[in-house]
Amino acid sequence: MYPQRELKRLALQKSTLRSRIGLRRVACAKAAAQAARPLQWLDHALAFWRKLSPFAPLAAVPLGLLATRAIFSRHKILGGLLRWGPLVFGTVRGLGSAMRK
Repeated sequence: MYPQRELKRLALQKSTLRSRIGLRRVACAKAAAQAARPLQWLDHALAFWRKLSPFAPLAAVPLGLLATRAIFSRHKILGGLLRWGPLVFGTVRGLGSAMRK
């Protein structure tokens, strides 16, 4: 049906094509690994956060106090207002509602 020379040429083309496909597969795998690195980092960060998340509410109050000291200790008026403002606001609001009744 096919001459022997034609079959040998087709076999050579087939092996060449298979080797090119193999090289491209390796190149695609490397490119995919490089493209997935940020996703891998994000996955590790999320796993780390999931380990720490039960303890986050416990650390929020001390960290908040440290942050307010660090930020508002320089500004005496603003720090005092932020420290005592909610208490004064609640008291004034409570007195106002009590006076309306």
